Amino acid sequence: MNIGEASKASGISGKMIRYYESIGLIPSVGRTEAGYRTFSDKDIHTLRFIARARSLGFSVEQMSNLLALWRDSNRASSDVKAVAYAHIEELDSKIEKLIAMRQTLQHLAEHCHGDHRPSCPILGDLAGVPEPVGTPTTADV
Repeated sequence: MNIGEASKASGISGKMIRYYESIGLIPSVGRTEAGYRTFSDKDIHTLRFIARARSLGFSVEQMSNLLALWRDSNRASSDVKAVAYAHIEELDSKIEKLIAMRQTLQHLAEHCHGDHRPSCPILGDLAGVPEPVGTPTTADV
């Protein structure tokens, strides 16, 4: 099957398939005499594996590690579990940071008057000179 068909079957764009091939995440596939890539069912299975891993937020490096583990029939499942738990820790850290960002932005938005006045705690915070929350400026009066 060609790259367009492989893209459709795997859910990965042709551009990403070429990228994954260029960085060695997937092996180079066969080519026709005209130079077009040809993908086997095994290649599609690998691409689907990558698509699922990517949907769970694994990095390219982690996907490479997971692919190596997947291909190694002598691997211990504990090795795979360790990769999963490490990724869970990364996700938890990102979630904590996102929650903190949301809380900060929520606080700033709640304290912005949102009217004709130019003072705005959101812009003040972004500029690094936060305006005192709830204190009117001379422009507000």
